[in-house]
Amino acid sequence: GRCAPGVVEPIAILAVREVPGVASVGAAPSGIRSLLAFNQSTQGVVVVPEADGTFAVDLTIRVQSGRSLNAIAEQVRTAVSDALLSQIGLEVSRVDINVNGIQFQD
Repeated sequence: GRCAPGVVEPIAILAVREVPGVASVGAAPSGIRSLLAFNQSTQGVVVVPEADGTFAVDLTIRVQSGRSLNAIAEQVRTAVSDALLSQIGLEVSRVDINVNGIQFQD
């Protein structure tokens, strides 16, 4: 199914923010953002349509210190896939997670 641009990203961001241990979504602009500038993405989320009709989601997040990165990544993948499928029927083929930093609690 085709999906209006700008619909997918906010849903993904909201899903990610619900995951315990995620400090924030998005990052300072870096090489990858200028590389994907044609993909008007909400900062921190890039959605790429795959040939088979599914979508790949590329996320940049900061995590809270003292948390397991693997556990957070697993939960983020599940949260994003579930949210996109249940809310707009979008099938996610993969979720790539870039951890851009660790936020230390004071």
